[in-house]
Amino acid sequence: MLFTDVIRKKRDGGELSEPEIQFFVDGLADNSLPAEQVSSLAMAIFLNSMTFEEAATLTLAMASSGAVLDWSSEGLDGPVVDKHSTGGVGDKVSFLLAPIAAACGCYVPMISGRGLGHTGGTTDKVESIPGYNATPDFQTFRKIVREVGCAIIGQTADLAPADRRFYSIRDVTGTVESVPLITASILSKKIAAGLEGLVMDVKVGSGAFMETESDAAKLADSIIATAGKAGLKTHALITDMNEVLGTTAGNALEIEESILYLRNERRDARLDDVTLSLCAEMLIVGGIESDRAKAREMCDDAVVSGRAAEIFSNMVNALSGPSDFIEHYDKHLVRAPVVRPVHGTGILTAVNTRAVGNAIIELGGGRRQVGETLDLSVGFSDFASVGTVLDADTPLAVVHAASEDDATNAEALLRDACQFGPQPPAESRVIKDIVDRNG
Repeated sequence: MLFTDVIRKKRDGGELSEPEIQFFVDGLADNSLPAEQVSSLAMAIFLNSMTFEEAATLTLAMASSGAVLDWSSEGLDGPVVDKHSTGGVGDKVSFLLAPIAAACGCYVPMISGRGLGHTGGTTDKVESIPGYNATPDFQTFRKIVREVGCAIIGQTADLAPADRRFYSIRDVTGTVESVPLITASILSKKIAAGLEGLVMDVKVGSGAFMETESDAAKLADSIIATAGKAGLKTHALITDMNEVLGTTAGNALEIEESILYLRNERRDARLDDVTLSLCAEMLIVGGIESDRAKAREMCDDAVVSGRAAEIFSNMVNALSGPSDFIEHYDKHLVRAPVVRPVHGTGILTAVNTRAVGNAIIELGGGRRQVGETLDLSVGFSDFASVGTVLDADTPLAVVHAASEDDATNAEALLRDACQFGPQPPAESRVIKDIVDRNG
């Protein structure tokens, strides 16, 4: 089979056969297909999309391109469930949700990705923790999930290797915002992780890959239907990404906010709503609770009681991070040398959140090309929420940069990303919808 024929077929709007998709996935996994041919097919799919059958075939082929985990022999006394986000700016929910769900009786083997496009990556963020091993062997990974209740790691070379390569190429070729490719990328990793249940956080808005609620609903339906074909029970929440989630955006800065949340010291209202709603849905998908209100109360109690913070601490320690990280995160996290406020005038009325993510890339906190090393210290903190009156005492945000020039550039980019006015906008719900079509 000539791969150029596969590219031409999809370029001209044809439907790829199972052997053609398998040929593509095999070439991704063993590196026999050059990046330029992979990029060409990715763009053809981006422009012409895929049928449900094509996307499902691609998903299952990528899931089986490497190791597939099986938890049945571990003797776990709770469901194996996970959550995945389609990507946003300031989205640090994974660091909160995994230990909260574990404290409520779930086992969470969270295999995460790196930054994609303008969005931050969970793996990049967790590597802000000194010594943290984000790529342990499977034996270690399984042991930690069994004993601690959760483990957040990056995608290893053994797990869905075809997706791992495809993911990095899509990141730098303008082919991220494709429903079938997003579906296949997410679910291939989750199916390979051996999950019993999955909760999707489908972001919508200016900082999401899906900018309209109708597009977000299509993606949620695609993921749920494809997951159902693989026997993976999946629910989805559609959540707002028209402003930064929480008060920070940037790798180490988001870890700091996560610690303060787990210590029950500072819980931003929008971040809290998304976190508790997703956690509650995990308990429902896992069969621990059937009532959403009661499930949410259980999750909140896991934070207030300190159990979630203890589990996070145990996870960090088990993955070779500092044993006192929860207590003394401030002495372990890297700090940018330039920190200064960014001011605005009037009421913050809207944010182009994608532009904020791009500003973090300009600071060095995100990638322009495959394999680029990140500055984990940079980003923004103390973000004002939409509707905030800005004045000399209340900045728009605080920029963290490697140099004064970088800070000045980021300051200009941030101001350009924001709109100001005399009146606050209408309040917008952060949880747009809950989709649970497979029960």
